[in-house]
Amino acid sequence: MDDLQLRTAENREAHRAEALRRLERRRNLQGTVVAYVVINACLIGAWLVTGGGYFWPGWVMAAWGMGLALGLWSYYRGEVTDEDVDQELDRMSDSRR
Repeated sequence: MDDLQLRTAENREAHRAEALRRLERRRNLQGTVVAYVVINACLIGAWLVTGGGYFWPGWVMAAWGMGLALGLWSYYRGEVTDEDVDQELDRMSDSRR
């Protein structure tokens, strides 16, 4: 196998590993959202069955929702790329002038 074919195969494997990692993150996030909806629906059901009153499931929904929001932010923000690093280096060099 020549050098070009080797680099192409390594590049393909690197891209495949990155795609796999992104798919796993997406599926984990989807599972978290489904769990949030199902469990909180059960808590609301329990609240309704016990006569309503003070809406205590709101505490669980708010606390878990904050964690979920941070997870969504992390997912959509994405990973640090070489381009991000280059832009930061450019900003650093501009500020030193």
